Amino acid sequence: MKNFLLAILHQARLNCRLSWRTQLISLMTITLSVLIFSFFYLLYTNAQNAGKHLGDELRLIVYLDEEPGVELQEQYRLKILKFDNVEKISFVTSTQAYDRFKKQLGNDNDVLADIPQDFLPPSMEVYPVRSLNSLSRIKRFSDYLKTLPGVIKVQYGQQWVERFYSFIRLLRFVVLLSGSLLILTTTFMLGHSIRLTLLTRQKELELLRLLGASNSYIRLPFFLEGALLGLLGSVAGLSALYMLYNWITLRFTGSAMLGMFNFDFFPIPILALIVCLAVFLCAVGSFSSTRKVLNL
Repeated sequence: MKNFLLAILHQARLNCRLSWRTQLISLMTITLSVLIFSFFYLLYTNAQNAGKHLGDELRLIVYLDEEPGVELQEQYRLKILKFDNVEKISFVTSTQAYDRFKKQLGNDNDVLADIPQDFLPPSMEVYPVRSLNSLSRIKRFSDYLKTLPGVIKVQYGQQWVERFYSFIRLLRFVVLLSGSLLILTTTFMLGHSIRLTLLTRQKELELLRLLGASNSYIRLPFFLEGALLGLLGSVAGLSALYMLYNWITLRFTGSAMLGMFNFDFFPIPILALIVCLAVFLCAVGSFSSTRKVLNL
């Protein structure tokens, strides 16, 4: 068994030495594919975290035509909870709204001297559950609140919510697209390059068969070769991404955007998952290619 493994490793080293130009191109392609995929996936995960942060301050302000009594408040609560779960529901009277407005004006609150304290309508503040999904449901939630009796208007910052969610959907599409690119390059391109290597060494493979070599003996070195390329390419791609991440954080240190949201790199489990995925795809591409050639 030990001699068999040593022979496999020797054959894999020989394959790499004989076709190093092809392997170098495949390695660069894998590195670039992993870099592109992980870059957009990093943007997507940080955008999700930003969405959760924005969700902490997200609320729907429902303006009412009159101040609801205790019984009507309870009816509002039941109808809202029937539609969706929420973090909190607060009722603001006209007087409380006036006090808030006066406090916001600060030193200019003297403009309210001759204005009655009940000129602002009472309202109900609804805080959705804090998650990115709440951003996608917020418009439907607003439309539902408008149907409640006594509701005049509903505000929730519609423009920035819709723009942010459109950006999230675009990022999700780009991540899926770059993930498909990663799969194509690691399986098909690498498999195609190994297939060409096998075809150019067809006579050598036939000689090995005549000497009693099995298909597994011939296939395993290429399988290890693909796995090794996946490992090196993914590590190189993630290393390049980490250097780009450090450059971005240093370049924009102190900016308003990075000061508002944390821009974090992948945790260790995600890095390990990306590396394992690249190794698996490259190994599968190599195995599939050698299997087709050897069955000719």
